[in-house]
Amino acid sequence: QGQLVESGGGSVPAGGSLRLSCAVSGYSDYCMGWLRQNPGKEREGVAGIDSDGGTAYANSVKGRFTISRDNVRNILYLQMNSLKLEDTAMYYCAATNAYACLRGSWQYERSIRYWGRGTQVTVSS
Repeated sequence: QGQLVESGGGSVPAGGSLRLSCAVSGYSDYCMGWLRQNPGKEREGVAGIDSDGGTAYANSVKGRFTISRDNVRNILYLQMNSLKLEDTAMYYCAATNAYACLRGSWQYERSIRYWGRGTQVTVSS
């Protein structure tokens, strides 16, 4: 597997949109996800996707965020719409074993095997 490299973070006003991308070469069979973290808190799952495109979302982002993966171009995406102040965090691209998507454990930091370095998302009022 190659490195996980995120891009696309930045600052955006509340109600705006951002799209995060992650280069994911060698991870086509893995359960992939996006987790986020604020200082002093554990990383929390935002969205997960299995190798067949099945998705799962944290309740806080359902209807606003969309995770997708392009296994030909080896890119993982997170489209974030209607951003709220509470979405401000460092966002991490993550990969782990396929069964983590079946069990829902992708959302827990302890279940992740591979991490990107993160990209900051800041939502302002």
